[in-house]
Amino acid sequence: MSKEIIISVQNLMKKFGQFVANDDLSFEVYKGEIFGFLGANGAGKTTAIKILCGLSTPTSGKISVAGFDAYTQTNKIKHNIGYMSQKFSLYEDLTITENFRFYGGIYGLNKKQIQDKTKQLLERLKLEDAKDKIISSIPLGWKQKLAFSIAIMHDPKIVFLDEPTGGVDPITRRQFWELIYETAHQGITVFVTTHYMDEAEYCDRVSIMVDGKIIALNSPKNLKNEYQAKSMDEVFLKLTRN
Repeated sequence: MSKEIIISVQNLMKKFGQFVANDDLSFEVYKGEIFGFLGANGAGKTTAIKILCGLSTPTSGKISVAGFDAYTQTNKIKHNIGYMSQKFSLYEDLTITENFRFYGGIYGLNKKQIQDKTKQLLERLKLEDAKDKIISSIPLGWKQKLAFSIAIMHDPKIVFLDEPTGGVDPITRRQFWELIYETAHQGITVFVTTHYMDEAEYCDRVSIMVDGKIIALNSPKNLKNEYQAKSMDEVFLKLTRN
C-alpha cells in the first residue's frame, strides 16, 4: 500500500540577494509520519519551514503542502497546519483557558468546539485544575505542552514544531515526545526541527541539512547503518565534518 504524500518539495530554492538559504531541496513527507528536519543553526531549516507554512515565498521549485500550492494557495495551507515556534507563542498575561479561547477563535472554531477541545486537551495534559492560572505563572514544561496542544486544537493535517523542546529538562522532553507520538498516531503529520540528536532517534525519518542543502535523508536506523555509527549524534558529526 502506497503512503499518502502530505508534503511534496521538488527543487526548492530560496535566495536572499546573492545568498542561497535553501539550495535545491527535494523531499516528501507522509501522512502520520514524524519527520525530523535536522541541521546546525544557520543551515536553512527555519527558512524552509516558513515556506512550507505559507509565510514566505520560494524563489523557485515546486512545493505542495496538504495538497495546496505554496505559491498560490498559502491561505489554504495556513488553515490546514498547526505551528509551534521555538520562541514561546502563548499570551503570558492570559489564563490557560483564555489562550485556548483566543487561538480557537483564530482557527475558526465555534464556541462549543472551543469548549470541547479545551476540556479534552486539558484532561489529556492533566491540567484541568490549572485552567484559570495565568500563563506567566506556570512552569516552562507546562507552557511547551500547552503551546503544542493549542497548535493542534483545530485538528490540522500537519503540525510544524520549530525546536519545541529548547530549554526544558530531560523528563519534560520525554513527556513532550509522548504527546508527539500520540498526535502522529491520530494521523496528524509532525514536522519537527531539533538540534538534540537523541531526539532524532524518535523520528520515523530524518533529513540532515548543511549549508542550505539536504545531505542525508533516511530512517535513523538506516543512517546509523550507512555511516557505521552508534548514534545519530555520531552520524551528524561525520556528515558535518565532511
